Amino acid sequence: MTELTILALYGLLVILTLILQATGAMTQLGMGYLLGSRDEGRTVSGIAGRLERALHNSIHAMVLFAPAVLLIVITDSATNQSLLACQAFLLARLVYLPAYAFGLTGIRSLAWTVGLLSTALLYFLSL
Repeated sequence: MTELTILALYGLLVILTLILQATGAMTQLGMGYLLGSRDEGRTVSGIAGRLERALHNSIHAMVLFAPAVLLIVITDSATNQSLLACQAFLLARLVYLPAYAFGLTGIRSLAWTVGLLSTALLYFLSL
């Protein structure tokens, strides 16, 4: 497994998060609202609301993680450390999604921190 493979797997995890979030929103808001112009703002709550927030956070994490991985690859800086950092990031994000969805705040915060620190390490390793 390479850093780029892990980036692709994380992309698939973000897509899964999007599908789960859309399914939850459809259950609460109805297909008519989701297919419409959505001029009137509506919000979702419970697991659907947490999945919406997890999706936004996952996209933000991708915005930071993807360039870090690409820098590692472009600068030919891939090492065992960079692979381990990518693996830690992916594992952390795999824990983050259900922890956020089910309201496990301590675990969610720990997973978020591990993901962020792993991403920061990738940037340092690319220098």
